[in-house]
Amino acid sequence: MSQKPVTIVGSYLSPYVRKVLVALHLKGVPYVIDPITPFMGDDRFSKLSPLRRIPVLLDGDLALADSSVICEYLEERWPAPALYPRDIATRARARWLEEYADSRMGDVFIWQYWYPLVVRRFVFGVKPDAEAIENTVRVDIPEVLDYLERSLPPRGCFFGEISIADVSVAALFRNLELGRYKLDEARWPRLAAFLARMNAEECLASLRPFEEILLKVPAVPEQQREALAKLGAPVTEKSIGAAPPRPGIMKLWSH
Repeated sequence: MSQKPVTIVGSYLSPYVRKVLVALHLKGVPYVIDPITPFMGDDRFSKLSPLRRIPVLLDGDLALADSSVICEYLEERWPAPALYPRDIATRARARWLEEYADSRMGDVFIWQYWYPLVVRRFVFGVKPDAEAIENTVRVDIPEVLDYLERSLPPRGCFFGEISIADVSVAALFRNLELGRYKLDEARWPRLAAFLARMNAEECLASLRPFEEILLKVPAVPEQQREALAKLGAPVTEKSIGAAPPRPGIMKLWSH
């Protein structure tokens, strides 16, 4: 019996949307996507996501915001294959790494680096603070990378098979890559090997063309939808996106 697709609201460029899309891919759950940034959501978006954050998942009458809440819902609704380890202690560690990615990595990689470098610049027309970004690259990003390097095993994923920890961490790193950050593989060899493996997985690699086209198209909802549709993205028939952009009510633009 065919399964009705769920709907995801949120841009392919959001690491939190990426995290949910990877989870859907790994679980084989079909979806369609309304690829808006939270700044382009109209009043209907505010009703679905009171904090005006992405992603939002719509499954029938159910609307959920926050990537971690969504991923736990997907795990319970479609338990196989599992994204959360079975062992209770390992599962707790995986959830911690998911939280570390969502919060600390999100703050450094997105709010301090990606947001001023790309979002504020191309959506709101505000030039980035070069000194602040340089400080992030010199101090904050290496601190995060050092922690992840210590946390990873010599080879492979955090806990053997791909889990929510691996998905969450890899999803954040994609924005660093799109922002032209270059990882020092000699300084962080475990992390470099981990990212090479994760980026080769179809669940992440299949999203790359959609991410890259969005950096070449003006931040106008209809133009971005058209460009994505031409590449074969499963774009919804209708959108809750609207221009001009409006600032979010929370510091972080997605979660």
